[in-house]
Amino acid sequence: MQPTNPAPELKSAAGPEVSAAFEEFMSAFEAFKDANDQRLGALERRGGDVVTTDKVERLNAALDTQKALIDELVLKARRPALGGGGGDLAADLAAREHKAAFHAYVRTGEAAGLKRLEAKALSAGVGADGGYVVPHETEREIGKRLAALSPIRAIADVRVISAGTYKKPFMTSGPAVGWVAETGARAQTASPVLDEIAFPAMELYAMPAATQTLLDDAAVNIDDWLAIEVEAAFAAQEGTAFVTGDGVGKPKGFLAYDTVAESAFVWGKLGFIATGAAGDFPSTSPADPLVDLVYAVKAGYRQNGSFMMSRRTQGAVRKLKDENGQYLWAPPTAPGAPPHLMGFPVYEAEDMPEIGAGSLSVAFGDFRRGYLVVDRAGVRVLRDPYSAKPYVLFYTTKRVGGGVQDFDAIKLLKFAA
Repeated sequence: MQPTNPAPELKSAAGPEVSAAFEEFMSAFEAFKDANDQRLGALERRGGDVVTTDKVERLNAALDTQKALIDELVLKARRPALGGGGGDLAADLAAREHKAAFHAYVRTGEAAGLKRLEAKALSAGVGADGGYVVPHETEREIGKRLAALSPIRAIADVRVISAGTYKKPFMTSGPAVGWVAETGARAQTASPVLDEIAFPAMELYAMPAATQTLLDDAAVNIDDWLAIEVEAAFAAQEGTAFVTGDGVGKPKGFLAYDTVAESAFVWGKLGFIATGAAGDFPSTSPADPLVDLVYAVKAGYRQNGSFMMSRRTQGAVRKLKDENGQYLWAPPTAPGAPPHLMGFPVYEAEDMPEIGAGSLSVAFGDFRRGYLVVDRAGVRVLRDPYSAKPYVLFYTTKRVGGGVQDFDAIKLLKFAA
């Protein structure tokens, strides 16, 4: 069921600009429904109306644009100011010392303070080779921004590790169990079968540039500047890798795994439901494949399920109705909240394939249990004032891995007969 009240954080984020944009979005959606109803009526009467169809497509595009504007405004409203505030005095002083040393390094290249601190902390990195670890609050801010921009990271399970690889055992078959009378003989049960999946953390990098004048300006918040500069680059690369990455030097995306029809599902492959029409929804009862997709997921996963699709695919889904003439797609209940499809949240991932013959364009399931994102602790920065004079480059790296951890939790919709 859709929530009736927006979350408190969404209310607090809804300033005048966000509220106005949200009202425009809702008005556009009502206009879209009216125009689409006219289009469907024209199709029933005389086989179609080009003018009405064109109007529906324009309104559909306007909805996408307005939703993107709302998301951007909400993201800006949610960005907190960077600063200290820990409860542990010693830890707070250490964090401030590290932050001051990091700022000196970024602004002037003075690395003596960071060398001393990282040597004291037994850091594995060497300044001359791998750069220096950013302050913890800056790393946390980068993580928050990535979660806001990367749809998979926002809904997947995220683990922070200190090693290079995260290994997770799982049980492919459990011990045999059964009912037995109080005094009946107990047959020996079979032992559980365990296997292990590994998620190595791969290196992701960005290289923002700054002028020395900008770095000399005391009014410039270095932590905020760095987080903003790397967020788009990191989020774009992560978004692609989490969906379609091949696992070679990058995380393995869920669409890179082998797929199989849900009726023949086996562990290690993702099951799919076919629409029954190549490159399209079926002409009769077009919503049925989406219903089948939802109920292909077991109840334990379905209650936390969400849809994942591209913007264009969502535009096609937005036109569908149920047998009672009600639209399956519903607009967000508040600024910053996702829209809903059949009561489940919908997240846009532009790396999902567009609808085409044999495409896997819609995913549904419990991504928190199905997909695992692994973050190696620490974001490192190496200052380079020489390669692109007069600009100073900041080679920024973080290590990220990912892959499917539960193949029962995610199902796909395949646009095929």
